[in-house]
Formats: sequence, C-alpha cells, structure tokens
Amino acid sequence: MDEPQSTTPQLEKYYEKRAAEYEQIYQKAERQDELEWLRRRIPELFAGRTVLEVACGTGYWTQFIARKAKKVLACDINDAVLEIAREKPIPAGKVDFFKADAVTLESAPPGCDAAFAGFWWSHVKKSGIERFVASLSSKLEPGARVVILDNLFVGSSSTPISRRDAEGNTYQKRKILSGEEYEVLKNFPTADELRAAVAGVAREAHLESLTYYWLLVFTLK
Repeated sequence: MDEPQSTTPQLEKYYEKRAAEYEQIYQKAERQDELEWLRRRIPELFAGRTVLEVACGTGYWTQFIARKAKKVLACDINDAVLEIAREKPIPAGKVDFFKADAVTLESAPPGCDAAFAGFWWSHVKKSGIERFVASLSSKLEPGARVVILDNLFVGSSSTPISRRDAEGNTYQKRKILSGEEYEVLKNFPTADELRAAVAGVAREAHLESLTYYWLLVFTLK
C-alpha cells in the first residue's frame, strides 16, 4: 500500500517540528477549568463506541477518550506526533494508531460509530470544509456520533491573527522553541457557519460554547 500523502504539507511540517512541545498549549492557566470540564465531557460522549479520531496529534485527547470508548482508531499524517502518541499510558488493545491524511481519510477502517476531531477543523480552509465533512461522514456508520473540538478567539489568550486571505481564511504566525516561525492557517468559524457545514449530513446537531473552546456534537443521518 502506498504511503499516505498529506494534503496540507506546510501544516504537517510545522507540527512535525513542534511535536515535542505541542502539549504546552494545554498549560495556559486561564484555560484549566474549561480543559478539566472537557476531559470529563468528551469521553462520556463516546462511552461504548468505536471512535475514529482524526488528526490525533500526540494523543492528548486519545488517552481520555480511550477510558470510556470501546475502541479508538486514531490517525495522523505525521510520524513524529504518532511516535509520541504511542507512548501515552493507554491500556493495551484500546487504541490503534495509524497514518492517514485528515482530509481524505483514505486508509480509515470501517465499522466506526463515532468520530472525534480536536483542533483540526480550524486548520481546514473554508473551501475545504464541505469535502472534509463529506469524507468523514462516508467513513462512519449511519447514526454515528461526531464530536468536533476547537478554539474560540479570545484576544487576551489567543495568538493574534496575522492576515486574512481573499476567501476569508485567517492565519497566525507561530514561533517554536527553536526560533523558527511558521504561518499557520487558523480559522474561527461562527455558530452559523458550523451548523451550515453539517446540515447536509446531520440528523441533529448542537453547539456547546465555552470561553476558549467550542464543542460541536452531531448525529449522522
């Protein structure tokens, strides 16, 4: 089988370079109460389900989802973050990590009745959201539960927006510990945009908005 190819090579390079320091984003003092709530809330949503996790990164959320899920099939395109994810303290047999592009999900296995994508939606261009939603939905069983977690923009806590392109996508300039700087696509969709994006595939959907994060939960038709 051919090696999966990234549809977002610049983003892949950024996360490869940042892999060892990625989880520092979960150390911001002002976000701890919400993160504690999410670490309880998200696993409950997947209790007893077989979960396809998209762009799992270093496995930060995988380790919590695995506590309640029947099984987690977690993918990422980046070998560097998958190496870290595989070292997480997860009971044997609960998680299978595999390499796959988060947009196409070409090598995703069948039989999943749930899916999770944490902090991936914001890295998809507005013009690519429809394709991502369709691709993800096609890999899941009818009636599957889908949970999307991502950031709200808060000026006092978020990295400033560096520019906006003609399509309306927004970008941030991010510097890693080595001193290298990368421009990273980071969108902050409105509630209406989120609901519209899943309207064609969802039987029902609801949005849970916190101060720093949003959680979109929907059930496939």
